[in-house]
Amino acid sequence: MATVTFREASRIYPGTEHPAVDKLDLEVGDGEFLVLVGPSGCGKSTTLRMLAGLEDVDNGSIYIDEREVTHLPPKARDIAMVFQNYALYPHMSVFDNMAFALKLRRTPRPEIERRVREAARLLQLEEYLNRKPKALSGGQRQRVAMGRAIVREPQVFLMDEPLSNLDAKLRVQTRSQIATLQANLGTTTVYVTHDQIEAMTMGHRVAVLLDGLLQQVDTPRVLYDSPANVFVAGFIGSPAMNIQTVPLTETGGAFSEMVLPLSREQIAAARSDGDGKVMIGFRPEDTKLVSPSEGGLPVVVELVEDLGAHANVHAHATLDGQAQQFVATIDRKSMPTMGDTVYIKPGNGHHAFHSVSGVRL
Repeated sequence: MATVTFREASRIYPGTEHPAVDKLDLEVGDGEFLVLVGPSGCGKSTTLRMLAGLEDVDNGSIYIDEREVTHLPPKARDIAMVFQNYALYPHMSVFDNMAFALKLRRTPRPEIERRVREAARLLQLEEYLNRKPKALSGGQRQRVAMGRAIVREPQVFLMDEPLSNLDAKLRVQTRSQIATLQANLGTTTVYVTHDQIEAMTMGHRVAVLLDGLLQQVDTPRVLYDSPANVFVAGFIGSPAMNIQTVPLTETGGAFSEMVLPLSREQIAAARSDGDGKVMIGFRPEDTKLVSPSEGGLPVVVELVEDLGAHANVHAHATLDGQAQQFVATIDRKSMPTMGDTVYIKPGNGHHAFHSVSGVRL
């Protein structure tokens, strides 16, 4: 096992003005499962490839334990990578695919047998060792790719969207298997995904990137409860947080007649270098339907998604002369119908952000 450290690491592709990864400072603990997440083009895969030695580091440095690996070739870094496209040899059996790297190292045959069969047992692949990849399902192929990484017994596992080629049901099943496997092995793991649900359910900590910049790194619970800025607030959570820029009053943020209270310190921070407005966010699952007398915001229902255990109500309200979208996750027993006017209000608090910088207040 090992720690991983990025110290102001940057990657600038030739011909581009902005770094793909910009002065990244990040530490991954010994045995930690860290997930890199963000929208397409945010720099998460580039970060992983820099750690793997597949991308140059233009500035800064990368360490595995206390050993600098910034300019070492991939084979000298003691890492194992799992790709999204499996990258299996079609003419080889599952056993030979898993054993390939060990054979290149001239590992003794008894040791190869031990490692491959142990990995096959962990991944429930024992009955498939003599099959070719074409005779396996997508989930089984992904497990073979993971087995190939496990048998190398590396210091660090790197996983680049390994579940993206699987169907929805298999993704849920396989992500729980990966999380359990990592916990059992205790190997430091850096995992890339664009799926924030995947990130929140698998990672010990989650690092959120945008445009090559690290926005926040913390446990899934802290990211959900205390997002550092408006981007993290909108990115983490499904459905996404309801976020609107509204006028700032003496007591809070005004959604037409509904005023959401802010502390004296939050109001002072919002006014500092502000524009007289404030960004307020509240999560759909913290939004409740109320009676008109309770001071809620009137919205017109556009769509109701009946999801069985609950329902997502998509609606719009007219704020400052413009239609703004809102989502409320409610008990399906009280579902409105399309075209109804209902009143919504945050039930368990709300979040405030600076209207210019987007930083949490």
